[in-house]
Amino acid sequence: MDFFNDIRSERPNALSLTELNRLVKTAIDEALPETYWVRAETSDVRVNAASGHCYLEFVEKNETSGQLVAKSRGTIWARNFAILKTYFEHETGQTFISGLKVLVNVSVEYHELYGLSLTVHDIDPSYTVGDMVKKRMEVIRRLQEEGVFDLNKELTLAILPQRIAVISSPTAAGYEDFVNQLTHNDYGFPFYVKLFPALMQGEKTEESVIAALDRIYVHRELFDAVVLIRGGGSAADLSSFDSYALAANCAQFPLPILTGIGHERDDSIVDKVAHTRMKTPTAVAAFLISRMAEQLALLDELRETVCEATRNQLTAKKTTWQMLATRFPVFVTGHLERHRTGLHTLAARLSSVPQLLEKHAEQLEQAPTHIQKAVHAMLTRHTHELSLSEQHIRLASPDHILKRGYTLTLKDGKIVKHAADLSAGDEISVRFTDGERKGKIVT
Repeated sequence: MDFFNDIRSERPNALSLTELNRLVKTAIDEALPETYWVRAETSDVRVNAASGHCYLEFVEKNETSGQLVAKSRGTIWARNFAILKTYFEHETGQTFISGLKVLVNVSVEYHELYGLSLTVHDIDPSYTVGDMVKKRMEVIRRLQEEGVFDLNKELTLAILPQRIAVISSPTAAGYEDFVNQLTHNDYGFPFYVKLFPALMQGEKTEESVIAALDRIYVHRELFDAVVLIRGGGSAADLSSFDSYALAANCAQFPLPILTGIGHERDDSIVDKVAHTRMKTPTAVAAFLISRMAEQLALLDELRETVCEATRNQLTAKKTTWQMLATRFPVFVTGHLERHRTGLHTLAARLSSVPQLLEKHAEQLEQAPTHIQKAVHAMLTRHTHELSLSEQHIRLASPDHILKRGYTLTLKDGKIVKHAADLSAGDEISVRFTDGERKGKIVT
Protein backbone atom coordinates (compact mmCIF):
# COMPACT_ATOMS: atom_id res chain seq x y z
CA MET A 1 0.00 0.00 0.00
CA ASP A 2 2.83 2.35 0.78
CA PHE A 3 4.24 1.71 -2.72
CA PHE A 4 1.08 2.85 -4.46
CA ASN A 5 0.74 5.83 -2.15
CA ASP A 6 4.26 6.84 -3.06
CA ILE A 7 3.44 6.72 -6.81
CA ARG A 8 0.41 8.90 -6.30
CA SER A 9 2.42 11.40 -4.34
CA GLU A 10 5.10 11.51 -7.03
CA ARG A 11 2.50 12.24 -9.91
CA PRO A 12 0.06 14.65 -8.40
CA ASN A 13 -1.06 15.94 -11.91
CA ALA A 14 -2.05 12.52 -13.42
CA LEU A 15 -5.45 12.56 -15.29
CA SER A 16 -8.15 10.01 -15.48
CA LEU A 17 -9.21 8.83 -18.93
CA THR A 18 -12.46 10.70 -18.55
CA GLU A 19 -10.60 13.86 -17.71
CA LEU A 20 -8.33 13.40 -20.72
CA ASN A 21 -11.24 12.79 -23.08
CA ARG A 22 -12.96 15.88 -21.71
CA LEU A 23 -9.83 17.87 -22.51
CA VAL A 24 -9.85 16.44 -26.05
CA LYS A 25 -13.54 17.31 -26.42
CA THR A 26 -12.89 20.85 -25.18
CA ALA A 27 -9.95 21.24 -27.52
CA ILE A 28 -11.95 20.02 -30.51
CA ASP A 29 -14.92 22.16 -29.66
CA GLU A 30 -12.67 25.23 -29.40
CA ALA A 31 -10.59 24.37 -32.51
CA LEU A 32 -13.48 23.26 -34.73
CA PRO A 33 -16.51 25.21 -33.56
CA GLU A 34 -18.21 25.53 -36.94
CA THR A 35 -19.75 23.11 -39.43
CA TYR A 36 -17.80 21.97 -42.49
CA TRP A 37 -18.68 20.66 -45.95
CA VAL A 38 -16.93 17.32 -46.36
CA ARG A 39 -16.58 15.07 -49.43
CA ALA A 40 -16.69 11.36 -48.58
CA GLU A 41 -18.22 7.99 -49.43
CA THR A 42 -20.94 6.40 -47.34
CA SER A 43 -20.29 3.02 -45.78
CA ASP A 44 -22.08 0.67 -43.38
CA VAL A 45 -25.30 2.72 -43.42
CA ARG A 46 -27.70 1.51 -40.68
CA VAL A 47 -31.00 2.93 -39.44
CA ASN A 48 -32.14 2.15 -35.92
CA ALA A 49 -35.74 1.03 -36.29
CA ALA A 50 -36.64 2.08 -32.75
CA SER A 51 -35.06 5.51 -32.59
CA GLY A 52 -34.96 6.45 -36.27
CA HIS A 53 -31.35 7.56 -35.98
CA CYS A 54 -29.01 6.75 -38.89
CA TYR A 55 -25.53 5.49 -38.08
CA LEU A 56 -22.89 5.21 -40.80
CA GLU A 57 -19.25 5.60 -41.59
CA PHE A 58 -17.66 8.13 -43.89
CA VAL A 59 -14.62 6.84 -45.78
CA GLU A 60 -12.14 8.08 -48.34
CA LYS A 61 -10.29 5.80 -50.74
CA ASN A 62 -7.24 6.24 -52.87
CA GLU A 63 -8.55 6.87 -56.40
CA THR A 64 -5.82 4.75 -57.96
CA SER A 65 -5.44 1.80 -55.59
CA GLY A 66 -8.85 1.90 -53.94
CA GLN A 67 -7.24 1.54 -50.51
CA LEU A 68 -8.84 3.17 -47.50
CA VAL A 69 -7.01 6.37 -46.50
CA ALA A 70 -9.44 7.93 -44.02
CA LYS A 71 -12.49 6.91 -41.98
CA SER A 72 -14.83 8.50 -39.46
CA ARG A 73 -18.04 7.55 -37.75
CA GLY A 74 -21.11 9.57 -38.66
CA THR A 75 -24.56 10.15 -37.19
CA ILE A 76 -27.75 11.66 -38.58
CA TRP A 77 -30.21 12.17 -35.79
CA ALA A 78 -33.79 11.06 -36.38
CA ARG A 79 -35.22 14.59 -36.36
CA ASN A 80 -32.94 15.45 -39.30
CA PHE A 81 -32.62 12.08 -41.03
CA ALA A 82 -36.27 11.82 -42.16
CA ILE A 83 -36.03 15.21 -43.88
CA LEU A 84 -32.58 14.71 -45.43
CA LYS A 85 -33.35 11.16 -46.69
CA THR A 86 -36.57 12.23 -48.40
CA TYR A 87 -34.90 15.28 -49.94
CA PHE A 88 -31.83 13.36 -51.09
CA GLU A 89 -33.77 10.47 -52.66
CA HIS A 90 -36.24 12.79 -54.37
CA GLU A 91 -33.46 14.86 -55.92
CA THR A 92 -31.15 12.00 -56.90
CA GLY A 93 -33.58 9.17 -57.58
CA GLN A 94 -31.17 7.08 -55.51
CA THR A 95 -31.72 5.29 -52.21
CA PHE A 96 -29.52 6.57 -49.41
CA ILE A 97 -27.29 3.53 -49.04
CA SER A 98 -23.66 2.60 -48.69
CA GLY A 99 -21.23 3.31 -51.53
CA LEU A 100 -22.50 6.77 -52.45
CA LYS A 101 -20.25 9.74 -53.04
CA VAL A 102 -21.74 12.53 -50.90
CA LEU A 103 -21.10 16.12 -49.92
CA VAL A 104 -22.32 16.60 -46.35
CA ASN A 105 -22.33 19.47 -43.91
CA VAL A 106 -21.05 18.16 -40.58
CA SER A 107 -19.96 19.26 -37.17
CA VAL A 108 -17.12 17.51 -35.41
CA GLU A 109 -18.24 15.90 -32.17
CA TYR A 110 -16.22 14.15 -29.55
CA HIS A 111 -17.81 12.06 -26.82
CA GLU A 112 -15.91 10.82 -23.81
CA LEU A 113 -17.36 7.31 -24.23
CA TYR A 114 -17.96 6.95 -27.99
CA GLY A 115 -15.05 8.96 -29.30
CA LEU A 116 -14.87 11.12 -32.44
CA SER A 117 -17.84 11.29 -34.82
CA LEU A 118 -19.34 13.58 -37.46
CA THR A 119 -22.89 14.80 -36.97
CA VAL A 120 -24.63 15.46 -40.30
CA HIS A 121 -26.69 18.62 -40.56
CA ASP A 122 -27.21 18.92 -44.33
CA ILE A 123 -26.47 17.17 -47.61
CA ASP A 124 -25.96 18.43 -51.18
CA PRO A 125 -27.71 16.02 -53.60
CA SER A 126 -26.20 17.71 -56.67
CA TYR A 127 -22.77 16.35 -55.76
CA THR A 128 -24.10 12.79 -55.61
CA VAL A 129 -26.08 13.33 -58.82
CA GLY A 130 -22.89 14.42 -60.53
CA ASP A 131 -21.11 11.30 -59.37
CA MET A 132 -24.05 9.12 -60.40
CA VAL A 133 -24.14 10.75 -63.81
CA LYS A 134 -20.43 10.12 -64.14
CA LYS A 135 -20.90 6.45 -63.27
CA ARG A 136 -23.84 6.18 -65.69
CA MET A 137 -21.77 7.69 -68.46
CA GLU A 138 -18.94 5.26 -67.71
CA VAL A 139 -21.35 2.31 -67.93
CA ILE A 140 -22.85 3.61 -71.19
CA ARG A 141 -19.40 4.22 -72.66
CA ARG A 142 -18.31 0.70 -71.70
CA LEU A 143 -21.37 -0.85 -73.31
CA GLN A 144 -20.80 1.19 -76.48
CA GLU A 145 -17.13 0.28 -76.64
CA GLU A 146 -18.02 -3.40 -76.29
CA GLY A 147 -20.45 -3.01 -79.20
CA VAL A 148 -23.51 -4.25 -77.30
CA PHE A 149 -25.36 -1.00 -76.51
CA ASP A 150 -27.73 -1.17 -79.53
CA LEU A 151 -27.92 -4.95 -79.98
CA ASN A 152 -31.40 -5.38 -78.50
CA LYS A 153 -32.75 -2.40 -80.43
CA GLU A 154 -31.64 -4.06 -83.66
CA LEU A 155 -33.84 -7.11 -83.05
CA THR A 156 -37.10 -7.33 -84.99
CA LEU A 157 -40.20 -7.36 -82.83
CA ALA A 158 -42.76 -9.94 -83.94
CA ILE A 159 -45.55 -8.58 -86.14
CA LEU A 160 -48.05 -10.11 -83.71
CA PRO A 161 -46.36 -10.08 -80.28
CA GLN A 162 -48.73 -12.30 -78.31
CA ARG A 163 -46.41 -14.61 -76.31
CA ILE A 164 -45.02 -12.41 -73.55
CA ALA A 165 -42.49 -13.30 -70.83
CA VAL A 166 -42.90 -10.85 -67.95
CA ILE A 167 -40.27 -10.04 -65.32
CA SER A 168 -41.89 -8.40 -62.34
CA SER A 169 -42.82 -8.84 -58.72
CA PRO A 170 -45.95 -11.05 -58.58
CA THR A 171 -47.50 -8.72 -55.98
CA ALA A 172 -46.78 -5.51 -57.87
CA ALA A 173 -49.83 -3.45 -58.78
CA GLY A 174 -48.15 -2.58 -62.06
CA TYR A 175 -48.05 -6.26 -63.03
CA GLU A 176 -51.75 -6.67 -62.26
CA ASP A 177 -52.58 -3.55 -64.29
CA PHE A 178 -50.48 -4.86 -67.20
CA VAL A 179 -52.18 -8.27 -67.28
CA ASN A 180 -55.65 -6.77 -66.80
CA GLN A 181 -55.23 -4.34 -69.70
CA LEU A 182 -53.97 -7.07 -72.03
CA THR A 183 -56.73 -9.50 -71.03
CA HIS A 184 -59.57 -6.99 -71.42
CA ASN A 185 -58.41 -5.16 -74.54
CA ASP A 186 -61.17 -3.68 -76.70
CA TYR A 187 -60.27 -5.78 -79.73
CA GLY A 188 -60.40 -9.15 -77.99
CA PHE A 189 -56.83 -9.97 -79.02
CA PRO A 190 -55.49 -13.09 -77.26
CA PHE A 191 -52.25 -12.64 -75.31
CA TYR A 192 -50.32 -15.39 -73.55
CA VAL A 193 -48.45 -14.07 -70.50
CA LYS A 194 -45.94 -16.00 -68.39
CA LEU A 195 -44.58 -14.38 -65.22
CA PHE A 196 -40.95 -14.88 -64.19
CA PRO A 197 -40.90 -13.46 -60.64
CA ALA A 198 -38.05 -11.19 -59.56
CA LEU A 199 -37.27 -8.60 -56.92
CA MET A 200 -37.74 -5.13 -58.38
CA GLN A 201 -36.26 -3.01 -55.58
CA GLY A 202 -33.51 -3.33 -53.06
CA GLU A 203 -29.93 -4.47 -53.20
CA LYS A 204 -30.76 -7.86 -54.75
CA THR A 205 -32.72 -6.45 -57.71
CA GLU A 206 -29.84 -6.79 -60.17
CA GLU A 207 -29.13 -10.40 -59.23
CA SER A 208 -32.83 -11.37 -59.23
CA VAL A 209 -33.66 -9.83 -62.64
CA ILE A 210 -30.59 -11.43 -64.26
CA ALA A 211 -31.67 -14.80 -62.86
CA ALA A 212 -35.15 -14.30 -64.38
CA LEU A 213 -33.57 -13.50 -67.76
CA ASP A 214 -31.56 -16.71 -67.52
CA ARG A 215 -34.75 -18.72 -66.92
CA ILE A 216 -36.43 -17.11 -69.92
CA TYR A 217 -33.38 -17.79 -72.09
CA VAL A 218 -33.81 -21.54 -71.59
CA HIS A 219 -37.31 -21.32 -73.17
CA ARG A 220 -36.70 -18.34 -75.46
CA GLU A 221 -38.28 -20.04 -78.51
CA LEU A 222 -41.65 -19.96 -76.71
CA PHE A 223 -41.84 -16.15 -76.50
CA ASP A 224 -42.04 -13.16 -78.82
CA ALA A 225 -40.76 -10.58 -76.34
CA VAL A 226 -39.73 -9.92 -72.74
CA VAL A 227 -41.51 -7.24 -70.71
CA LEU A 228 -39.66 -5.79 -67.73
CA ILE A 229 -42.14 -3.91 -65.54
CA ARG A 230 -41.96 -2.47 -62.08
CA GLY A 231 -44.72 0.02 -61.48
CA GLY A 232 -44.97 2.29 -58.48
CA GLY A 233 -42.40 2.46 -55.74
CA SER A 234 -39.80 5.06 -54.97
CA ALA A 235 -37.65 6.55 -57.67
CA ALA A 236 -34.76 5.98 -55.29
CA ASP A 237 -35.02 2.24 -55.96
CA LEU A 238 -33.98 2.64 -59.62
CA SER A 239 -30.23 2.49 -59.10
CA SER A 240 -30.16 -1.26 -59.83
CA PHE A 241 -31.38 -0.54 -63.36
CA ASP A 242 -28.24 1.54 -63.97
CA SER A 243 -25.87 -1.34 -63.24
CA TYR A 244 -23.50 -2.56 -65.91
CA ALA A 245 -24.24 -6.26 -65.36
CA LEU A 246 -28.02 -5.93 -65.74
CA ALA A 247 -27.76 -3.53 -68.70
CA ALA A 248 -25.28 -5.83 -70.47
CA ASN A 249 -27.58 -8.83 -69.99
CA CYS A 250 -30.57 -6.91 -71.37
CA ALA A 251 -28.61 -5.46 -74.31
CA GLN A 252 -27.41 -8.90 -75.42
CA PHE A 253 -30.63 -10.81 -74.79
CA PRO A 254 -31.88 -12.60 -77.95
CA LEU A 255 -35.50 -11.46 -77.54
CA PRO A 256 -36.73 -7.84 -77.76
CA ILE A 257 -37.03 -6.34 -74.26
CA LEU A 258 -39.79 -3.82 -73.50
CA THR A 259 -39.49 -1.80 -70.30
CA GLY A 260 -42.16 -0.13 -68.19
CA ILE A 261 -40.30 0.58 -64.98
CA GLY A 262 -42.74 3.23 -63.83
CA HIS A 263 -40.82 6.48 -63.72
CA GLU A 264 -40.96 9.59 -65.88
CA ARG A 265 -37.66 11.24 -65.03
CA ASP A 266 -34.47 10.18 -66.72
CA ASP A 267 -34.27 6.85 -68.50
CA SER A 268 -32.32 4.19 -66.68
CA ILE A 269 -29.50 2.50 -68.58
CA VAL A 270 -31.69 -0.61 -68.91
CA ASP A 271 -34.31 1.64 -70.58
CA LYS A 272 -31.66 2.95 -72.94
CA VAL A 273 -30.45 -0.48 -74.09
CA ALA A 274 -33.94 -2.03 -74.27
CA HIS A 275 -35.70 -2.50 -77.60
CA THR A 276 -38.62 -0.27 -76.57
CA ARG A 277 -39.02 1.92 -73.48
CA MET A 278 -42.42 2.90 -72.06
CA LYS A 279 -43.10 4.95 -68.94
CA THR A 280 -45.45 2.54 -67.16
CA PRO A 281 -46.61 -1.09 -67.29
CA THR A 282 -49.97 -0.03 -68.71
CA ALA A 283 -48.15 1.92 -71.41
CA VAL A 284 -46.33 -1.29 -72.40
CA ALA A 285 -49.67 -3.12 -72.56
CA ALA A 286 -51.13 -0.32 -74.70
CA PHE A 287 -48.10 -0.54 -77.02
CA LEU A 288 -48.57 -4.30 -77.53
CA ILE A 289 -52.30 -3.86 -78.16
CA SER A 290 -51.65 -1.03 -80.63
CA ARG A 291 -49.09 -3.21 -82.42
CA MET A 292 -51.77 -5.86 -82.92
CA ALA A 293 -54.33 -3.20 -83.88
CA GLU A 294 -51.99 -1.83 -86.57
CA GLN A 295 -51.82 -5.27 -88.16
CA LEU A 296 -55.61 -5.58 -87.93
CA ALA A 297 -55.93 -2.22 -89.68
CA LEU A 298 -53.53 -3.38 -92.38
CA LEU A 299 -55.56 -6.57 -92.83
CA ASP A 300 -58.77 -4.54 -93.06
CA GLU A 301 -57.14 -2.25 -95.61
CA LEU A 302 -55.89 -5.24 -97.57
CA ARG A 303 -59.32 -6.87 -97.43
CA GLU A 304 -60.94 -3.67 -98.69
CA THR A 305 -58.35 -3.44 -101.48
CA VAL A 306 -59.03 -7.04 -102.53
CA CYS A 307 -62.79 -6.49 -102.38
CA GLU A 308 -62.52 -3.30 -104.44
CA ALA A 309 -60.33 -5.02 -107.03
CA THR A 310 -62.78 -7.92 -107.18
CA ARG A 311 -65.72 -5.56 -107.63
CA ASN A 312 -63.88 -3.77 -110.44
CA GLN A 313 -63.09 -7.09 -112.13
CA LEU A 314 -66.71 -8.23 -111.84
CA THR A 315 -67.96 -4.93 -113.25
CA ALA A 316 -65.56 -5.17 -116.20
CA LYS A 317 -66.51 -8.79 -116.85
CA LYS A 318 -70.20 -7.93 -116.57
CA THR A 319 -69.80 -5.18 -119.16
CA THR A 320 -67.96 -7.57 -121.47
CA TRP A 321 -70.59 -10.28 -121.15
CA GLN A 322 -73.39 -7.76 -121.67
CA MET A 323 -71.69 -6.58 -124.85
CA LEU A 324 -71.22 -10.18 -126.00
CA ALA A 325 -74.84 -10.97 -125.19
CA THR A 326 -75.91 -8.03 -127.36
CA ARG A 327 -73.66 -8.99 -130.29
CA PHE A 328 -74.03 -12.76 -130.06
CA PRO A 329 -77.40 -13.10 -131.91
CA VAL A 330 -76.15 -10.97 -134.81
CA PHE A 331 -72.91 -12.95 -134.92
CA VAL A 332 -74.73 -16.29 -134.86
CA THR A 333 -77.25 -15.21 -137.49
CA GLY A 334 -74.50 -14.07 -139.89
CA HIS A 335 -72.55 -17.24 -139.25
CA LEU A 336 -75.61 -19.39 -139.98
CA GLU A 337 -76.40 -17.43 -143.15
CA ARG A 338 -72.88 -17.93 -144.47
CA HIS A 339 -73.05 -21.64 -143.81
CA ARG A 340 -76.57 -21.86 -145.26
CA THR A 341 -75.31 -20.37 -148.57
CA GLY A 342 -72.43 -22.83 -148.59
CA LEU A 343 -74.81 -25.69 -147.99
CA HIS A 344 -77.03 -24.55 -150.85
CA THR A 345 -74.02 -24.41 -153.19
CA LEU A 346 -72.95 -27.86 -152.07
CA ALA A 347 -76.48 -29.19 -152.54
CA ALA A 348 -76.56 -27.77 -156.10
CA ARG A 349 -73.29 -29.48 -156.88
CA LEU A 350 -74.47 -32.74 -155.40
CA SER A 351 -77.57 -32.68 -157.63
CA SER A 352 -75.33 -33.06 -160.73
CA VAL A 353 -73.52 -36.07 -159.34
CA PRO A 354 -75.79 -38.70 -161.08
CA GLN A 355 -75.14 -37.15 -164.50
CA LEU A 356 -71.39 -37.07 -163.80
CA LEU A 357 -71.47 -40.70 -162.72
CA GLU A 358 -73.40 -41.72 -165.85
CA LYS A 359 -70.93 -39.87 -168.07
CA HIS A 360 -67.97 -41.48 -166.38
CA ALA A 361 -69.64 -44.90 -166.65
CA GLU A 362 -69.91 -44.52 -170.46
CA GLN A 363 -66.28 -43.46 -170.58
CA LEU A 364 -65.30 -46.57 -168.63
CA GLU A 365 -67.25 -48.81 -171.06
CA GLN A 366 -65.40 -47.33 -174.03
CA ALA A 367 -62.01 -47.43 -172.32
CA PRO A 368 -60.99 -51.02 -173.49
CA THR A 369 -61.63 -50.17 -177.16
CA HIS A 370 -59.72 -46.90 -176.89
CA ILE A 371 -56.86 -48.66 -175.10
CA GLN A 372 -56.66 -51.43 -177.73
CA LYS A 373 -56.54 -48.91 -180.57
CA ALA A 374 -53.92 -46.85 -178.81
CA VAL A 375 -51.72 -49.91 -178.14
CA HIS A 376 -52.02 -51.15 -181.80
CA ALA A 377 -51.08 -47.72 -183.14
CA MET A 378 -48.13 -47.52 -180.74
CA LEU A 379 -46.85 -51.02 -181.78
CA THR A 380 -47.18 -50.17 -185.50
CA ARG A 381 -45.25 -46.94 -184.98
CA HIS A 382 -42.44 -48.67 -183.07
CA THR A 383 -42.22 -51.55 -185.62
CA HIS A 384 -41.73 -49.06 -188.44
CA GLU A 385 -39.08 -47.21 -186.46
CA LEU A 386 -37.20 -50.50 -185.81
CA SER A 387 -37.27 -51.38 -189.54
CA LEU A 388 -35.78 -48.00 -190.43
CA SER A 389 -33.06 -48.39 -187.79
CA GLU A 390 -32.21 -51.89 -189.05
CA GLN A 391 -31.91 -50.68 -192.67
CA HIS A 392 -29.78 -47.76 -191.60
CA ILE A 393 -27.43 -50.03 -189.60
CA ARG A 394 -27.14 -52.51 -192.46
CA LEU A 395 -26.27 -49.83 -195.03
CA ALA A 396 -23.67 -48.33 -192.69
CA SER A 397 -21.94 -51.66 -191.89
CA PRO A 398 -18.30 -52.27 -193.18
CA ASP A 399 -19.31 -55.44 -195.00
CA HIS A 400 -21.88 -53.55 -197.12
CA ILE A 401 -19.30 -50.90 -197.92
CA LEU A 402 -16.68 -53.57 -199.02
CA LYS A 403 -19.25 -55.19 -201.33
CA ARG A 404 -19.55 -51.89 -203.12
CA GLY A 405 -15.79 -52.13 -204.10
CA TYR A 406 -14.22 -50.29 -201.18
CA THR A 407 -11.29 -51.66 -199.09
CA LEU A 408 -10.15 -51.12 -195.50
CA THR A 409 -6.46 -50.46 -194.73
CA LEU A 410 -5.39 -51.61 -191.26
CA LYS A 411 -2.20 -50.91 -189.35
CA ASP A 412 -1.69 -52.75 -186.09
CA GLY A 413 -5.41 -53.74 -186.25
CA LYS A 414 -6.54 -50.11 -186.55
CA ILE A 415 -8.17 -48.49 -189.59
CA VAL A 416 -5.88 -46.03 -191.38
CA LYS A 417 -7.86 -42.94 -192.37
CA HIS A 418 -5.06 -40.69 -193.68
CA ALA A 419 -1.98 -41.35 -195.87
CA ALA A 420 0.07 -39.28 -193.48
CA ASP A 421 -0.52 -41.93 -190.85
CA LEU A 422 1.75 -44.38 -192.80
CA SER A 423 5.55 -44.33 -193.05
CA ALA A 424 8.03 -46.34 -195.13
CA GLY A 425 8.45 -49.82 -193.69
CA ASP A 426 5.04 -49.91 -192.01
CA GLU A 427 3.29 -53.23 -192.34
CA ILE A 428 -0.33 -52.95 -193.31
CA SER A 429 -3.29 -55.24 -193.96
CA VAL A 430 -5.82 -54.54 -196.73
CA ARG A 431 -9.30 -56.06 -196.29
CA PHE A 432 -11.44 -56.85 -199.38
CA THR A 433 -15.03 -58.16 -199.55
CA ASP A 434 -13.61 -61.65 -200.20
CA GLY A 435 -10.44 -61.69 -198.12
CA GLU A 436 -7.36 -59.91 -196.79
CA ARG A 437 -3.78 -59.20 -198.06
CA LYS A 438 -0.62 -58.15 -196.19
CA GLY A 439 1.82 -55.54 -197.41
CA LYS A 440 4.57 -53.07 -196.52
CA ILE A 441 4.90 -49.43 -197.35
CA VAL A 442 7.93 -48.83 -199.56
CA THR A 443 7.99 -45.07 -199.86
